[in-house]
Amino acid sequence: MPMLNGKRAFVTGGSRGIGAAIVRRFAAEGAAVAIGYVRSADAASAIANQIREAGGSAVTIQMDASDPTSIKQAVEYAASALGGLDILVNNAGIIRYGSIADITLEDIDTTLSVNVRAVILATQAALPYMSEGGRIITTGSNLADRVPDDGKALYSASKAALIAWTKGVARDLGPRGITVNLVHPGSTNTDMNPADGPFAEIQRQRMAIKEYGRAEDLAALYAYLASPVARSVNGTGFTVDGGANA
Repeated sequence: MPMLNGKRAFVTGGSRGIGAAIVRRFAAEGAAVAIGYVRSADAASAIANQIREAGGSAVTIQMDASDPTSIKQAVEYAASALGGLDILVNNAGIIRYGSIADITLEDIDTTLSVNVRAVILATQAALPYMSEGGRIITTGSNLADRVPDDGKALYSASKAALIAWTKGVARDLGPRGITVNLVHPGSTNTDMNPADGPFAEIQRQRMAIKEYGRAEDLAALYAYLASPVARSVNGTGFTVDGGANA
């Protein structure tokens, strides 16, 4: 039997890259999925159509992770459309690189709003719909633990905040049987950071296994963490970066 048979999942940032791979894997494992997106309506619709054609259930939801009202409405719509929520994947995020001398107030506010505040607000909004066995999984970054070059302080700080958040919320929700975990991808072959891009070789040289990760492989970890067999995995993070942080 598929690992997520009968489960209902909302994946923010689910139309591209790692998020799209998570959506496809969850659907393949039997979950009904809600695909959150901000601008990629066509991509989200294409994934949803593929899932439906294969006999699965999928809906798309436009949302702005920088807008608290939009986040709450998106979670509520996902729960309504799916008939409840068992799994929330906080995957939406942004990258703003730049020297500390050059980053602007808008850079700071937007980065923290999308990468940190949205995770908190989406989690709060999902809780009324989750029962025992619920799963909350957030996408961090291996840059939360190690910053190998300049210009990444703000982004790394936003992802590092998720470590403490995950540990704390795991304590809060443990008595309800809801687990909270964090995945830290490293260099992964997506349209945002392609394995043949101009900075790929620099990243590859940091890895013990000098090969970009695949979004599909990451999605398998998310599916495991979302499944019933991961009921004792709670309040922890998983770095998947080919050994770049080893």
